[in-house]
Amino acid sequence: MKRTKRLSVLCGELEACTLFADVGCDHGYCTEYMLKNGLCRRAQISDISAKSLKKAEDLLASYIERGDAVAIVCAGLEKIDRSTDLVLIAGMGGEEIVKILEEGFLPEKLLLQPMKNADKVRAFLLSKGYGICRDYTFFAEGKFYDVIKACKGAPSAYTEDMILFGGDNLISPRADFLKKLEKEIRLNELWLQEAKEGRENILARLRKLRGIYDETCGRLREN
Repeated sequence: MKRTKRLSVLCGELEACTLFADVGCDHGYCTEYMLKNGLCRRAQISDISAKSLKKAEDLLASYIERGDAVAIVCAGLEKIDRSTDLVLIAGMGGEEIVKILEEGFLPEKLLLQPMKNADKVRAFLLSKGYGICRDYTFFAEGKFYDVIKACKGAPSAYTEDMILFGGDNLISPRADFLKKLEKEIRLNELWLQEAKEGRENILARLRKLRGIYDETCGRLREN
């Protein structure tokens, strides 16, 4: 299976560490990237399903045989070494990611790619004293994704809008974020036409989206 653009973007955000963990690792491509490029001394791949984990075990068989990687069947961070300094959690809902961190531990560095509810992930990280150093939207394989990179330290000065939409999206927006806003505006306009209840909430959301859209267009023109 060819590595997707989504995984390529995530690999591009990974950085050197001592002990790496890929939670819910899918095919294990990100861990392969870390090990191939000498970005970690040891790696852990995990999944709640032994059957799902088998795909990554097959890809990383030579690393596992040498003791450079270990495959772990567990829920979230349950059996992950607490000395792990970089944890990747990608392809899960934002609420699930928060639950995994709440029930597990908080590593020095995190690379997160929530499929939805990214605002809840940002709010959680800030409440736990993390600084958010990368936080943007990208388009790949027909979908929009958010990637959030955080490390322990002084919390970032995030506004409410940054929590809702992503810090880098508002400070230094990319064309992908503008396209996502356009899509959300169209969807909310359709919902407004069909709605019999809750129209005020949809109108409020539309006003917010259009305001952010105008600001984003202005920043893109400046750049």
